[in-house]
Amino acid sequence: MTLRQNLISAKVAGRRQAWLTAYDYPSARLLDESGIDLILVGDSLGMVVLGQKDTIDVTLEEMIHHLKAVRRGVTRAPVAVDLPFHTYETPDQALASARRLLEAGADAVKLEGPLPEQVSLLVSSGIEVIGHLGMLPQQVREEGGYHRKGKTDSEAEALLRASLALQAAGCCALVLELVETGLSKEISSQLDIPTIGIGSGIFCDGQILVTPDLLGLQPWFRPAFVKPKADLATPFKNAVREFIAEVQTP
Repeated sequence: MTLRQNLISAKVAGRRQAWLTAYDYPSARLLDESGIDLILVGDSLGMVVLGQKDTIDVTLEEMIHHLKAVRRGVTRAPVAVDLPFHTYETPDQALASARRLLEAGADAVKLEGPLPEQVSLLVSSGIEVIGHLGMLPQQVREEGGYHRKGKTDSEAEALLRASLALQAAGCCALVLELVETGLSKEISSQLDIPTIGIGSGIFCDGQILVTPDLLGLQPWFRPAFVKPKADLATPFKNAVREFIAEVQTP
């Protein structure tokens, strides 16, 4: 079955999807061996790997570089990858960019926003596409920060229409970021494809997180909706300090 068929079957069966991000070989291999449902090479690498303030300056070449590393560590889970900012402004540009990512090992691509024309062309070309609505990280500078979506009736209606349009265009799943819980529940109930929430409540068909957020590897930045399952920053620093002490002790 295709990824889209597998995801729809999982939704029908009530199997919730657990997705996480990876940017390198060891973390991708560990995620795959742990049984994660899908690995996303996210443009969040701009923030959590490259130290940038947001995702906007990440390039296609950087995504390809990290995708290749992740691909080498994965034998089981599907690997999806973000199309970075300014690489899918037209359907033809989206197709050219997506083809490069597939050549580097992607099983699917993800793009942000209500862009059914881009999705339709990619899907008709045999490329699996994941949509992304709600808060769009690639628009954070334009919007002046990260804001919850769907608070007004007009915004909620627009998001629902956009969700249905992306499904009709052929998306295999839809990420909903910082969408009001009631709205994410409504969208999930109306779609045949699974919704994957991030900060959008418990009623989506699955959840995705940035792996360093989940593992507590970046204590200097912690999204309000994340409940870390570990604090790996502390043992990391303790191990380094122990090494320094051993080296410096006569």
